[in-house]
Amino acid sequence: MTGRIANPKIEKLIIDRWSPRAFDGSEIPQGDLDAILEAGGWAPSAYNVQPWTFLYARKGDANWGLLLSQLIEFNQGWAKEASALVFIVSDKYMRSDKGNSDNHSHSFDAGAAWALAALQAQALGYHTHGMTGLKFGEAEAALGIPADHRLEAAFAIGRQGDKSVLPDFLQEREVASSRKPLAEIARAGKFA
Repeated sequence: MTGRIANPKIEKLIIDRWSPRAFDGSEIPQGDLDAILEAGGWAPSAYNVQPWTFLYARKGDANWGLLLSQLIEFNQGWAKEASALVFIVSDKYMRSDKGNSDNHSHSFDAGAAWALAALQAQALGYHTHGMTGLKFGEAEAALGIPADHRLEAAFAIGRQGDKSVLPDFLQEREVASSRKPLAEIARAGKFA
């Protein structure tokens, strides 16, 4: 589908996933969005604390304008045609009846949840585009995120649209990108 070349043992769904910016503006049924977010909830996490929370809006609902406005202007320009926006928040602490302790993997675990959500979206015929072009510092207050949590990132979900809806400079970038070779991302033993 994407023309990418990878080890033939890698699952096709993983290879076919990429991050377009051109969306068709169509609605996403709540059931599809629920399945995507629930899939994210199946991610592994340290001590199974599942420290992530997904804040979402579907295009045109009462929360759409709020979530869209928390993206930087550049991302608002293309994300406005997505079917849903999701902000990923992680809890910085492991909470128990014995007290709270630092959760050193909260961001890592939330990233795993995002990855599974992205793959589930792909399996349902949607695309996702993750982004950290958010109004950090403002968005936390606007979205009511407590100080003991961290706004990690956001992602757009939708059906791929025609790249002609994008500005010229983005149209040429609207292709599935390649990846670094394994030798550049994996090392046996020590870093250096």
